[in-house]
Amino acid sequence: MADKAKSKPQRDAKSTKRGWDGRFKRLALVTAIGVVALALFATLAGLVFYNTTDLPDPNADFQTNTTFIYYRDGTTKLGSLAVQNRQSIDYSAMPESIKQAVVAAENREFWTDPGISPTGIARSAWTILRGGEMQGGSTITQQYIKILYLSSDRTLTRKLKELALAIKLGKEVSKEKILEGYLNTIYYGRGAYGIQMASRAYFNIDAKDLNVEQSAVLASVLNNPGLLDPSGGQANKDRLLERYDYVLDGMRQAGDITDAQYSEYSAALPEFPEIPVNSRYGGPKGFLLKMVEEELKAKGFKDSEINGGGLQVTTTFDSKAQDAAVAAAQSNTAESAGAADQDPAQLHVAIASVQVGTGEVLAAYGGPDYIQNSRNWAMTPRPTASTFKAYAAVAGLRGGMTLRTELQGDTFTPPGDTVPVRNEFSYQYGPVTLQKAVQDSINTAFVDLVGKIANGPEAVIKAATDAGLVEGPGWDPNLRIPLGTAEASPLQMAGGYATLANEGKHVTNHVVKKVTDSNGKVLFTAETDAKQTIEADISHDVTYALESVVQGGTGARVANLGYDIAGKTGTAGVEDDIVSAWFIAYTRQISTAVMYVAGDSGKADLDPYARPGDPTFFGGTYPAMTWADYMRVAMEGLPNERFPGPDYVNRGNDAFPQVPVPSATPTPESTSSPNSGGTATSVAPSPAAKTSKSNPTREPVQPKPSRTTRTTQAPGGQKPAAATSQR
Repeated sequence: MADKAKSKPQRDAKSTKRGWDGRFKRLALVTAIGVVALALFATLAGLVFYNTTDLPDPNADFQTNTTFIYYRDGTTKLGSLAVQNRQSIDYSAMPESIKQAVVAAENREFWTDPGISPTGIARSAWTILRGGEMQGGSTITQQYIKILYLSSDRTLTRKLKELALAIKLGKEVSKEKILEGYLNTIYYGRGAYGIQMASRAYFNIDAKDLNVEQSAVLASVLNNPGLLDPSGGQANKDRLLERYDYVLDGMRQAGDITDAQYSEYSAALPEFPEIPVNSRYGGPKGFLLKMVEEELKAKGFKDSEINGGGLQVTTTFDSKAQDAAVAAAQSNTAESAGAADQDPAQLHVAIASVQVGTGEVLAAYGGPDYIQNSRNWAMTPRPTASTFKAYAAVAGLRGGMTLRTELQGDTFTPPGDTVPVRNEFSYQYGPVTLQKAVQDSINTAFVDLVGKIANGPEAVIKAATDAGLVEGPGWDPNLRIPLGTAEASPLQMAGGYATLANEGKHVTNHVVKKVTDSNGKVLFTAETDAKQTIEADISHDVTYALESVVQGGTGARVANLGYDIAGKTGTAGVEDDIVSAWFIAYTRQISTAVMYVAGDSGKADLDPYARPGDPTFFGGTYPAMTWADYMRVAMEGLPNERFPGPDYVNRGNDAFPQVPVPSATPTPESTSSPNSGGTATSVAPSPAAKTSKSNPTREPVQPKPSRTTRTTQAPGGQKPAAATSQR
């Protein structure tokens, strides 16, 4: 009985063991069936998801390419415009070293994987099961998909879509095209997208010239551009060196480099050259780039094309002329402000230079730095002063006058007016010819001229718009419009005078010469057809008169350049302030306008900047000096081309000789200023002291007396928007 009692528990234990084994087997079977069912379901769901997932439209920004802007030679780079700084290149233009390095850095099974990495997915899944965030584990194909088509959101839905698209892309697109797209799309830091701009940003070379070490660096920084950029300090360099070694080791394992090369290259990072700072709109060139942008828009190009279309834009700007404009503007500004002990930042000079016959803008100086002050003074309208008299001369000749027509040279009160018209310093010239009036910029003669021709004010406005100007502030049609209350920009004025230089044929100013796409297809070519807007014979006579301004008048300071030059000075005054000073002149090849203004708004008094010894800031001083400094370079190598003679003979008169200066010497007038209430007397000037080639000094053309008021008034006694002096 005892034996039986002892054996019973043993039988119970065996029975229990068999029971647990049965339960475990049944559970294992159920679990296996469940896993298989789940796997089948997942497979079916995956197939459905795969088949219903199509490649979406690419993210627009990652499809953009940088637009490059060039000077007129088509090769010298002016700047660039971009959404993302990228220049896509073909796979064949990429060196083998960068392809090998990126594969070693980012996806060593790239050439054999199906677009995804099962081991990477497994690692990512394990991290998620442990409570971690959605991880990468991404192949090059997956990274390319995420950047070009999806987003960087760390969600399960986005990850599943990425996997499906990666498999699909891997089946439909060759590995070479995927790698090409990836290398052209990915961000490398330093504002560079794609391998071409990355090569420029880190090594200042084209991608095709990358060596193994440089390629390994660029492949390394992809892992984290912010923390691996060597310009970020020693800690960044240390991190980069570690990653760099990993990439080189991968290249060695793949057989891309030898053990000896690995030992040599991995010892230290390659040299990093000093890269020029790329401030796209910094300095004077920022104004040029903005001018190009605006003109492209006006020609119908969309913003997306301009900033991301990979255009190649050839401008009209000449690099040598532009450098000369910058140098002339900045040196004369510094000289003026320094001599007068004034703030140079408050003195603004504008230069606009146009090629005669084509309308191409060769140079434009709008300010020292677009980023600091975006106002482009070369395109800012300001009172044109006596430079507007050239258009009044056109109107007078159209109205039946000749250069010998006699006009009033003394102070007088126009019919129907109550305020006398006076000349600068109240000079009294007596009767003068239109030729003399232009040469010495005689205010009274031009007001007399407008009063003697039919619809005089409107005729002057028409002459100006025929030359290419656009009406703006101060263009009120009254007898005093030749004195330059009308506002225009230096660029408009340079173009208007270019019409006179081109024998009355007008060509619209433009800064874009040609536009091609990235493949060289021409998308736009500027039109330079000329239209006869001013009669040729009249343009000849006006040019002849403007030549005398340079030969012996207010513009004599530029007479020694060795070229036939026709031009005009202008100094605009409001009450007792000089608000703008001009010098505009042209050769047969180039027309250039120079304007000086002061203050934040360009309406402050210029007189504090006048040359030492000069009573005021005349157009014949710093503006003419700036013009001469610029044109001396801009005209370099060009022949002297003579202007056509005056066509006075073609209107039934004798040949037109050099107009003699009237024998009467200008005399001063004691005048009572209508605004100051006081009396000031001018002293007659001494004879003109011209500069010469043997003595090319910057001394004044003639000494000036203490100035009286320059204030003029509009008909009816109302103060005009701007009153102008004759210089």
